[in-house]
Amino acid sequence: MEPTIHDVFLARQRIAPYLKRTPLLHPAALGRRLGSDAYVKCENLQPVGAFKVRGGINLAAAEGASLKQRGLTAASTGNHGQSVAYAAATFGLRATIFAPAGANPLKVAAMEALGAEVRLVGRDFDEAREACERFAADTGARYVHSMNEPLLIAGVATAYLEALEEVPDLEVILVPIGGGSGASGASIVAKSLNPRLRVVGVQAEGAPAVYRSFHSRRLESTERVETIAEGLATRVAFELPLSILWRYLDDVVLVSDAELQAAMRLLLETTHTVAEAAGAAATAAAMRYPELVTGRKVLLPISGGNATLEQLRTALTE
Repeated sequence: MEPTIHDVFLARQRIAPYLKRTPLLHPAALGRRLGSDAYVKCENLQPVGAFKVRGGINLAAAEGASLKQRGLTAASTGNHGQSVAYAAATFGLRATIFAPAGANPLKVAAMEALGAEVRLVGRDFDEAREACERFAADTGARYVHSMNEPLLIAGVATAYLEALEEVPDLEVILVPIGGGSGASGASIVAKSLNPRLRVVGVQAEGAPAVYRSFHSRRLESTERVETIAEGLATRVAFELPLSILWRYLDDVVLVSDAELQAAMRLLLETTHTVAEAAGAAATAAAMRYPELVTGRKVLLPISGGNATLEQLRTALTE
């Protein structure tokens, strides 16, 4: 079932006791560089360094005591897993997270520090996901799908509800897309509150499953992904977010890894904020496609800030 704006307002009530509103910056230096009136939503300042924690808290708060015996399990390249681990720790639940063998070690360590058991399985997210699904079927654990989960989408959508409450006359939202939960949430909020507000998703060139699916109007997958942005590195498009994106999203565009790194540098320089590669995707699109933002009031979410020192070092020296 697709979440609605009503579900987003309910999600805000559920997560309010556990998560603070994140800052919405209006950095003049960034706006000048982009030729726009730019706002930055700092989801990199969430307790786990990424926007997805909103979804995990919403799900655990909504389902409550029913999860005590089952525990939670999820597959993730990092940020979704941290969200589930954080929610489990907050509500006293077991969490087992499946991640690909090459997962960001910073994110793996963070999940383990929150008390989750992390199992490194497979060459990419989708192989880890398949292992997680088998585990859930064998044990009865509550499988928290990273995309086909209405409570997660409603939860992450609250970031855009906060932004529009502060700046109701936004004209454009650029939003990163891995599997599409964040873009789905942004689209639901934007089109419910202001149908004229343009929402554009941003994918990595090396992981274009949602980009292809959006434009072909059918679910597509790729054989492999090649991007530095693990938060965007999905091979498969999923039914629930795509059904929402086909209905509400205005467009999806692509950015290169080099452009993601340039955006990381620009954000560090103009906002003094660390963004991981996926978290810089909206800004990368604003740089590559000036026609989307020039002269407009635009929201650029920093969806995550969990970059390793090596990733930052590489981005700053490219």
